[in-house]
Amino acid sequence: MSDQQYVLSEATAARFAREVAKYPAEGKQSAVMACLSIVQQEEGFVARSAEDAIAAYLGMPAIAVYEVTTFYNMYNQKKVGQFKLNVCTNLPCQLRDGQKALEHLCTKLGVEMGGTTADGVFTVQQSECLGACADAPVMLVNDRQMCSFMSHQRLDELVDVLRANAAPNN
Repeated sequence: MSDQQYVLSEATAARFAREVAKYPAEGKQSAVMACLSIVQQEEGFVARSAEDAIAAYLGMPAIAVYEVTTFYNMYNQKKVGQFKLNVCTNLPCQLRDGQKALEHLCTKLGVEMGGTTADGVFTVQQSECLGACADAPVMLVNDRQMCSFMSHQRLDELVDVLRANAAPNN
């Protein structure tokens, strides 16, 4: 999906309706995060035009949807690699080499922070607190798998395992 006009399919609208039904009619805007997640599952990211479609569906200002999308790290506003690596750079992780972990990953993969490798396998991003300060430095893979105590050696091993398991043609 490019950032051209997003068309809400019947199947997607049905998924939205199931989420909206969980709230009182006057609170249907509460389904905004679920609707964003549905679009991301289907498209891989949430384009601005999809945010506009969600806003129209939920009867809320588009800016309110943009605020949610931009606040949470889990919503991708552009296409990302097969493996999205979010490295915490908040203070507790900083004190235990979180920034160095981020820089190491960027150097190893040949990308700038926020960038995606040429083969489309990895996107490296910085992240705010992931809530595992005692395990710093920490990172999150694809918004699902928490990785703790990420030394350079552990980062290298993780990248090697992920690359070996990457789907072909990325």
